[in-house]
Amino acid sequence: MIVCNCNAIRERDVREAVRQGHRDPLSAYRSLGRRPRCGQCIPFARQVIAAEAAIA
Repeated sequence: MIVCNCNAIRERDVREAVRQGHRDPLSAYRSLGRRPRCGQCIPFARQVIAAEAAIA
């Protein structure tokens, strides 16, 4: 599933960033060499991060 349309960031990319220790959207995006543009993805990215952090 796509988390960020502007940057074509997939959910699996965000989950991998969390497993590498990134716990917020800005940090996760930076680890992927990107940054938020319009910002509409931030709430969903936070949900994905929280869910993955709970598992890890």
